[in-house]
Amino acid sequence: MQKIQYTSLVHQLEKATGSMEDGVDVIMKPIPDSDVSGDLDPRVLDVVSAYDFSGNQDEEPPPFDLEEVRASMGWPNHDVTTTNVTTERHVISHLEADIPVRLYRPDSTEALPAILFFHGGGFFGGSLDTVENPCKILAERANAVVISVDYRLAPEHPFPAGLHDCFRAVEWAHKQAEALHILKDRIGVAGDSAGGNLATACCLMDRAQGTNWIHYQALVYPVVNLGSIPTEDFEWDIEKYEIRHHHDLIQSIVLSLADSDGLLNDLYLQGQADVTHPLVSPLLADDLSGLPPALIVTAEYDYLRLEGEAYARKLARDGVATRLIQYRGMDHAFMDKLGDYPQAEDCMNEIAKGLKEIVK
Repeated sequence: MQKIQYTSLVHQLEKATGSMEDGVDVIMKPIPDSDVSGDLDPRVLDVVSAYDFSGNQDEEPPPFDLEEVRASMGWPNHDVTTTNVTTERHVISHLEADIPVRLYRPDSTEALPAILFFHGGGFFGGSLDTVENPCKILAERANAVVISVDYRLAPEHPFPAGLHDCFRAVEWAHKQAEALHILKDRIGVAGDSAGGNLATACCLMDRAQGTNWIHYQALVYPVVNLGSIPTEDFEWDIEKYEIRHHHDLIQSIVLSLADSDGLLNDLYLQGQADVTHPLVSPLLADDLSGLPPALIVTAEYDYLRLEGEAYARKLARDGVATRLIQYRGMDHAFMDKLGDYPQAEDCMNEIAKGLKEIVK
């Protein structure tokens, strides 16, 4: 019964329709089994109710433990594929560093489109294991080869090491297309959170070099403004979040991703670039014209939602075909909960749909 209900909720999410707002195709995905607004999805509420967001304001926060935080990332998600998706392991050799990648290939004898996936984790965490099941379902639903990239992490390897690894993986996919049995003119990039930042930064690098390797970008609750720096179209404000229920809990969830002391930025950048650099904060780029069509996915109760929406508007203003999907009642990292949250599966379906539309 639980599996039937889950599948039914995924199908309900597929029915959501959109409208054009500021040149962006906007789709608001409601909580599929609730008509309450301004509240968490009941599945999210069940999970986060077990966490303690309160803290003691009179006490010093505990010191940042890098390995402990890394170990806490991810979620025991599920393989929801229904067809055979094979896994291949490759290593991209490079003078600076070898880059491990995993290829997820649907059952097909034809050369297929490809999408490179960059996992999230604040630029210092995450792994290929964390996103294996999302990559497998994306390969199945998009009928594409998904290439998951094990890029180098900060602080051991600060900016731009990880970004360069991601872009080298794009170059490798394009140049080895025949050997990999993929279509070199049908390559896209995708990523969640920090991975979304890396994906769109790769698009900026591709445009700057004039290589035109990337034809689609899918950014899932992306980091696009590391310093939350105000712009003409963006200023972070908790009042822009509709909160009608569980106010203190939701506010704490949203604020839990605020990097108020700049610690995470310092871990990533380490003085190698300013936070305003367009490859660090793509929202601050002067011009986004010429980038590939974009899908931006946000979660209603995510600190990164407002900058993601602003990035969608900026892309559209600069002439990039852009679709924005917001999942109501969701919090950050919901994609990790594939098989538990129907929104996670629908998100991968939407990325697949976008890739199919682009490559027609």
